[in-house]
Amino acid sequence: MPVSVWKEAHRPEKAVEDSKQVIAALRSSSGMSAVGAAGKVVVELAKSDVIQAAVLLHPSQVTVDDIEDVKKPIAVLGAEIDKLSPPELLRQLEQVLSTKPGYVKIFGGVVHGWTTKYKDEDEASVRSAEEAHQNMLDWFIKFVN
Repeated sequence: MPVSVWKEAHRPEKAVEDSKQVIAALRSSSGMSAVGAAGKVVVELAKSDVIQAAVLLHPSQVTVDDIEDVKKPIAVLGAEIDKLSPPELLRQLEQVLSTKPGYVKIFGGVVHGWTTKYKDEDEASVRSAEEAHQNMLDWFIKFVN
């Protein structure tokens, strides 16, 4: 499937609305009062009161303006080798987050997608992915209660 066709079928606006519905259903059926989110549409969710905290792992299509509009604590875990979110952009996001509850961490020697697309036999890649996953869990433990 061409990327342009996939993008049209998976527009962020629809994913945000779908996510809001899932979160609302979880809250009403389980009595949950707090939600943390990670993933592609998390920045849009973090601009509202739908979630309590957010984590971006190897972000893509995120702008400085997006981060300026975020209202919730957000951790941005980026890759040193990433054309979609190069370190220069991550440092700009870090500047914005210096006035908000949030931080940026750049993982050295890894590429975009490293937290999910690593080789099990590459010990350094596994360690880096595990560290990012632990950072994500720690962030949620701190802010989602």
